[in-house]
Amino acid sequence: MAPRQKKPCYVLGVGMTKFIKPRGKVDYTELGFEAGVKAMLDAQISYDDVEQGIACYCYGDSTCGQRVFYQFGMTQIPIYNVNNNCSTGSTGLAMGRNFISSGAADCVLVVGFEKMQAGSLQSHFNDRENPLGTTYKMMATTRGVTKAPGAAQMFGNAGREYMEKYDAKPEDFAEIARINHAHSVNNPYSQFQDVYTLDQIMQSPKVHEPLTKLQCCPTSDGGAAAVLVSQEFLDARPHLKDQAILIAGQCLATDAPSLFSKSAIDLMGWDMTQHAARVAMKEAGVKPSDFAVCELHDCFSANEMILIDALGFSEPGKAHEFVRAGNITYGGKVVVNPSGGLISKGHPLGATGIAQCAELVWHLRGWANNRNVPHTKYALQHNLGLGGAAVVTVYKRADGKEAPVIDSATVGKLNKLGYNPAIEAKGFTAEQVKAVRSREKVNEWALQDTMTKVKARF
Repeated sequence: MAPRQKKPCYVLGVGMTKFIKPRGKVDYTELGFEAGVKAMLDAQISYDDVEQGIACYCYGDSTCGQRVFYQFGMTQIPIYNVNNNCSTGSTGLAMGRNFISSGAADCVLVVGFEKMQAGSLQSHFNDRENPLGTTYKMMATTRGVTKAPGAAQMFGNAGREYMEKYDAKPEDFAEIARINHAHSVNNPYSQFQDVYTLDQIMQSPKVHEPLTKLQCCPTSDGGAAAVLVSQEFLDARPHLKDQAILIAGQCLATDAPSLFSKSAIDLMGWDMTQHAARVAMKEAGVKPSDFAVCELHDCFSANEMILIDALGFSEPGKAHEFVRAGNITYGGKVVVNPSGGLISKGHPLGATGIAQCAELVWHLRGWANNRNVPHTKYALQHNLGLGGAAVVTVYKRADGKEAPVIDSATVGKLNKLGYNPAIEAKGFTAEQVKAVRSREKVNEWALQDTMTKVKARF
C-alpha cells in the first residue's frame, strides 16, 4: 500500500534541564515540570493550547506522566505514557508527529524525564523474562560473558567485531570519545564538560575492550520537552515561523530477523537503524552527504562507530577511516554530537531523544552560536533502544534555507526571555510559569512544592 501524504509537523518549542549525576536530589516531577515550562515559553504558548500530552520515561510507576502534566493544568486532554527503552524520547516525538500529521491534533506537548539510579543499568523485574533475554543469550553463545556491565559487553563486542572485520584500532574508538568530550564544553546542559587527550581516554579504566570508562555514557537525571504543531497552528502565528523547524522525514523501526544472525554488530540493531535512516531520508528527499550536523546515539564509542557506517556517512566498513580523517567534528564532513552526545552530555533515558531534538532545533534556528556548524540546511537525529526500536529523524527549517547565526542578544528579544537558552541554562520566574499554565483549569494541589524546588536549583 502506498504511504499516505502526511500533513506537515513542526517543532515550535524546546526546553531542557541540565543533565546531572543521579544522586536522588531532584525528583522526576521537577525535571518534567522545568522542561515542559521551558518548551512552552519557547513556543510562546500556554498549556490551554495543548491538545495531546506525551510523557516519556523508563523508570517509574504507571501514570507518572499525569503527575507531571497536571502541574501545567488539568484540562482533561489525553496523556500517554511511553516506554521504549533508550529510544523512549524520540518514540514520543514520533507519536506526536503522527498525531499532528494525521490531523488528530494541532498542538502536542512531549515531555521526557528520568530519575535514575547510580551505576550501570539494571533490570527491576527479576521475577519474569527479561525482554532482552534472547539478546543476552545470543551474546553468551557467540562471545561469552564477562563481569562487565551487560550493555558495555554487548556494544563492546560490536566494537570488537568491527576491528576484526575492518582493521580498526582501539585508538579509533577512543578518538570518538575524545571528540564528544571536547564538544561538550560549549553545551551548558551537559553533565560533563571536561576535555581529555587521546591518551587519557585510552588510559582510563578498562570496561570491556575496546571500551574504557571515558568511552561509556553515564547514567543521568534530566528532562527535555518539545512542542509540536500543525501547519494551521503555525500559520495563525506567522511571527514564529522563523523558529519553527519542520520534521521533514522520520521513521521508527524495529528489528529484522538479522538481529540473531550471530553478528555482534547486528545484535545491536544495525539493520533497524539502517532501515530507519533510509526511510526517513527518502521521505525528506535527502542523502547522507546533505547533513552538516547530526546527533546520534553514542551510548558507547563502539556504537557511534557502527552508526557512522549504518547511517551512510562513510563507505561500508570505512567508519574508522572517516573518524581518522577528522570528518566527525568541526572542519570535517559532518559534525557529530555537537552537544557532547550521550558520552559527555549524559543519558537520562526518557529525555535523551528529546534533548537531541532540542540541540538540532537550536542549530537550525541559528541560536547555537557558540557551536554552530556552517551551511546547516538539514540535521539528522538517531536514537536507539535495544529490544528494540530505532528512530531516525530529518529536520529542516520551515523556510528551507540554511541556518543563520543569530547573536544571543537578538535571540533574547525574539523569545522574550532576555537570554539565549541554547548557550545558557537558566530557570524561570513565577510570572513566566503563570503565563504557560492553564488559565482556569489548574489546582495548586497538583503543583505542591515543585516550583519552590526548581527555583532553589538556580
